[in-house]
Amino acid sequence: MKSIDHPIFKESIRYIQDRLGYTGLDDLQQQVLERLIHTSGDFGIQSLLKFSNGACQAGILALRAGAPIITDTFMASAAITPMASKTLNTSIYCALDWVSNQNQAEGEGLTKTASGMKSAYIELSNEFRDARSPIVVIGSAPSALISLLDLIENDCFSPNLIVGMPVGFIGVLESKRRLSHAKVNQISIKSNRGGAALAAASINALLRASIK
Repeated sequence: MKSIDHPIFKESIRYIQDRLGYTGLDDLQQQVLERLIHTSGDFGIQSLLKFSNGACQAGILALRAGAPIITDTFMASAAITPMASKTLNTSIYCALDWVSNQNQAEGEGLTKTASGMKSAYIELSNEFRDARSPIVVIGSAPSALISLLDLIENDCFSPNLIVGMPVGFIGVLESKRRLSHAKVNQISIKSNRGGAALAAASINALLRASIK
C-alpha cells in the first residue's frame, strides 16, 4: 500500500520518537501521542494525555466497521476530512448542522453547540448502533461534551469512543472530570488545554492506523 504520509512528516515522527524514548504506552497510544506532539510542537502533552483501557482499539474496530464521526465544530470536521478520505472514507458530521437557529438552543437552555450535539447524537446513534455506534470528537465546546454525557447517563446508546479535548476555562475542567468518571471509551487531555487541532489529530492517528 502506498504511504499516505509526507516524508517530512515521517522525519518529524522519527525525531519525536527519539526525543520521547520509552513511554510505556502500547503501539496505538504511542501513535496518538506522537501525532499530538507533532501537531502542538509540545512534548508536555505526554503528561496530560489519558486513555481508558482499550480506547484506541475500540476506536479502530469502530472505524473499520463503518462508524461515523461526530464533531462539535466545523474546524474539527475540516481537520479530519482529508485523513478520512485517504483511509476509510469515514462519514463525518458536525453537530452544528443540527441547529437551525440560536432560538432553538436558547429554548432548550443549551448553547448552540450543546443543542446540536444532543440532536445529532440522538439521530445518528439510532441510525448507527453497536459496532457502528458513532465516535464523538470534541475539541472546543465543554457544553457539547456535557450534553453528550447527559444523554449517556440517561440510557442513550454509548458512543464507541469519545475524544474529549475541549479547551478554555469556563466549564472545561468540569466536563473533563465528568468524562473521566463515565463508563465509555475515551481519550482526553487533562487541564484546560485541548482544541480542535489536537482532537482531530487524535482521531487522525487512529484513522491512519486503521489501514495498517
